Amino acid sequence: MASPSSAFKHTFSSLLKTKPSKTTSTKPKSKMAVSMRDLDSAFQGAGQKAGLEIWRIENFRPVPVPKSSYGNFFTGDAYIILKTTTLKNGSLRHDIHYWLGKDTSQDEAGTAAIKTVELDAALGGRAVQYREVQGNETEKFLSYFRPCIIPQKGGVASGFKHTEVNEREHVTRLFVCKGKHVVHVKEVPFARSSLNHDDIFILDTKFKIFQFSGSNSSIQERAKALEVVQYIKDTYHNGKCDVATVEDGKLMADAEAGEFWGFFGGFAPLPRKVLTEDKRKDESITAKLLCVSKGKLVPVNVDPLARGSLETNSCYLLVCGIELYVWMGRSTSLDERKSAGAAAEELLRDPRRPKSHIIRIIEGFEPVMFRSKFDKWPQTTEVAVSEDGRGKVAALLRRQGLNVKGLMKAAPAKEEPQPYIDCTGNLQVWRINGKEKTLLSSSDQSKFYSGDCYIFQYTYPGDDKEEFLIGTWFGKKSVEEERATAMLLASKMIESVKWQAVQACLYEGKEPVQFFSIFQSFILYKGGLSSGYKNFVKESDISADTYSEDGIALFRVQGSGPDNMLAIQVDPVASSLNSSYSYILHDGNTVFAWSGSLTTSLDHELVERLLDVIKPNLQSKTQKEGMETDLFWSLLGGKSEYPSQKIVKEQESDPHLFSCNLSKEGKLKVTEIFNFTQDDLMTEDIFILDCHSHLFVWVGQQVDSKNRSQALDIGKKFLGLDFLMENISQETPIFIVMEGSEPPFFTRFFTWDLAKSAMHGNSFQRKLAIVKDGVIPTLDKPKRRTPTSYAGRSSVPDKSQQRSRSMSFSPERIRVRGRSPAFNALAANFENPNARNLSTPPPVVRKLYPKSVTPDSGKLGPKSTTIAAISSAFERPKPTLIPKSIKVSPEANKPKQDVNSKESITSMTTRIESLTIKEDTKEDEPEDEEGLLVYPYERLKTTSTNPVTDIDITKRETYLSSAEFKEKFGMIKDAFFKLPKWKQNRLKLALQLF
Repeated sequence: MASPSSAFKHTFSSLLKTKPSKTTSTKPKSKMAVSMRDLDSAFQGAGQKAGLEIWRIENFRPVPVPKSSYGNFFTGDAYIILKTTTLKNGSLRHDIHYWLGKDTSQDEAGTAAIKTVELDAALGGRAVQYREVQGNETEKFLSYFRPCIIPQKGGVASGFKHTEVNEREHVTRLFVCKGKHVVHVKEVPFARSSLNHDDIFILDTKFKIFQFSGSNSSIQERAKALEVVQYIKDTYHNGKCDVATVEDGKLMADAEAGEFWGFFGGFAPLPRKVLTEDKRKDESITAKLLCVSKGKLVPVNVDPLARGSLETNSCYLLVCGIELYVWMGRSTSLDERKSAGAAAEELLRDPRRPKSHIIRIIEGFEPVMFRSKFDKWPQTTEVAVSEDGRGKVAALLRRQGLNVKGLMKAAPAKEEPQPYIDCTGNLQVWRINGKEKTLLSSSDQSKFYSGDCYIFQYTYPGDDKEEFLIGTWFGKKSVEEERATAMLLASKMIESVKWQAVQACLYEGKEPVQFFSIFQSFILYKGGLSSGYKNFVKESDISADTYSEDGIALFRVQGSGPDNMLAIQVDPVASSLNSSYSYILHDGNTVFAWSGSLTTSLDHELVERLLDVIKPNLQSKTQKEGMETDLFWSLLGGKSEYPSQKIVKEQESDPHLFSCNLSKEGKLKVTEIFNFTQDDLMTEDIFILDCHSHLFVWVGQQVDSKNRSQALDIGKKFLGLDFLMENISQETPIFIVMEGSEPPFFTRFFTWDLAKSAMHGNSFQRKLAIVKDGVIPTLDKPKRRTPTSYAGRSSVPDKSQQRSRSMSFSPERIRVRGRSPAFNALAANFENPNARNLSTPPPVVRKLYPKSVTPDSGKLGPKSTTIAAISSAFERPKPTLIPKSIKVSPEANKPKQDVNSKESITSMTTRIESLTIKEDTKEDEPEDEEGLLVYPYERLKTTSTNPVTDIDITKRETYLSSAEFKEKFGMIKDAFFKLPKWKQNRLKLALQLF
């Protein structure tokens, strides 16, 4: 009987045999066939949901590893690790790694390689596959097991039996740590000769853990190594042992240094580390492309490398230093792919080659790191990406009674983008005029011109201090000189608040949702009013197209609601129309409101609201698509064809975090950080968070002033280099975010801890405080900043400048059109019955929102829920109960005073403010729910058999009574709504209210 090893070799060699080619034609072969024999039963159902799945190779078969043992690896074993990630578009991305311990047998390693290819086939043949060798793992792999992995001796083949680490007799060990973002940990001989000046070392003794930091190591490396110290303390000492740090160069005068060197027989100087020959060779290796043909490697002589060199019916090896890529054409068979993988393994056995990563990829799903090796790579590959292979796998698994929903592409979630910013703050806007800036009035601050540049400052309440958002906006036809002036003046404003503001650099047509949310109603006109634009028109001898109220003008109306709406002036021709939008057309006193056939009632409401801004004193004539009057078409110069699809803006993609380093020569070097967390944001560094539709440049507190001032240039360089090869626009919005002043629309990408962002000291000092004390040091809350004045004007406008948060026009104009019965009943007290029934609610009504409430935030601030219910009456068309304290009397409809009088406005404001004061609740007092809609918990939870239908399902908890709310959540509503949103959601999820 043959031995297991020889039996395996026979199976292995048979799997690697390729079918002989019957023709030399380059015609693509059929898609990779997937049959029952190609699928291991251990992989059935794998990769259907986000997360990690791990298998260990036992007797040449993959065996699932219990989740409780994830991160525990044995030096004598081979493992397969599947990482499944749900992308924003709803699809699943798979990364497959096979890890080989240093004592793994060749048979087990070969089995892991083959089974990895089979797992990829089971997932549709789209995964990127990585070969990981102990001590030489990729950063992506290590990011799954933060802060580190420390392989244990033994393995299944050697009959090693796992023993709980805390039951073992403690043995003094020495580890070396390398890495600034993820840490490579390796056990080295416990001897002085293992130490050097370049790395971090951890000495783990029975009662104390020492961290020795080489003199050439960076602060960031020392901070990351402290995470390993914490891991060793928790894993091997039950969290009960002392921690000491020793700096290279401190001698016996330091007590802890003396104790450390005592383990090595006393202090002695360490030799300087010399660059090894292996490293010198690594730096000189150039990329080479090899084709795998009938089990042999054939060089492909192309210079430079181009996408056209890769044929879909072949497999290739791309050798790049320590990286070895296996590229597999989509028309290759499963056996051919196994053969290519085996050829790569064979290549690594050459003793002259450095330790390498093998990365296997499939045509059409090449990662950026591979595509960047080629001189030219088209944005879209011509290969047809078929669902055929994945469909066959899905059908196969269905026959086996398995759920295969996760194998197919899921439908992307259709959600309106949220601003994640408090929209109740104060806004100021300046127009650039030559070398100066001119402050705009509250009625003009939301009216921009395409030929001008603007600076805006938005001040809003943060968690514990006033926050600033200072930005520049450049119109498409603005002149370069005024753009430079805007940047210079905005930088001075940022500097005057000690860099504690978020800076935004925005371009017309690329604005993020935060911009429109703080303006709420935004009008973009053609032409310009600045001296720079006028001079440009004059010098260029072109006709000015600046908007005129008396001329012909056409506006496209769009937005997601009353708090985010805009009107954009377009060319007054029929081809500018679009069936998916509504439009406003005027010629002097003639006004038309045109609605496309694909528009909604919300679009029609936005038109009515914006008519109050563009043509406030004129009645419009409604025009429906297909039923237009001759006058309407004549104003547009006659009929013509026009589109019907919505204008697609850049969509936010899955975020990528990069660490940035700008050399003295101005060259930008970036390193991607995988599976990032808040702890990856080191205070000494600058980071870029790339979301495709917008870019964040995060600047740590310990970054020097020179590099801090270059943050915007770093962002622009990043856009120019396009590291993700996503054809990113050079006008992508850039936000400069300073540590300690991170806005919610940045922190939402992390599980954010405010205490960490408020810490002082360098990253090593911060981590050391946490490791030694076990908690984040408690700091005094920053004092609320006093708003800074510019050009003699306060950044907090007085009452004459204070704008309404619902509309940016004169507060004397109260408009009500098409609102809910509850709103009309309330408004009847204040409105002139002879006045036209218009759409915009009284601006002061919006003041009912507590400062921590935004219409879409889903949380209430310190004000009572009764006030929120009143506010919602102006936003929901459904009938809403009105508190008895403001119910309308029978005399309400009698005309008492003119709606446009200041007395009427003052009266309404006084009544609402007095109501607000009455409705405020104290921390320990029950909340008044008079008039509110209240439902029992059993009907509100998501699993209810008798659910309530007429509610906002994103805010189920607000419909609970105070008593039941306190019973379920263990706190009153005010305390709950003061929690961070992620904590609220976690509590709601536990109670089936989310």
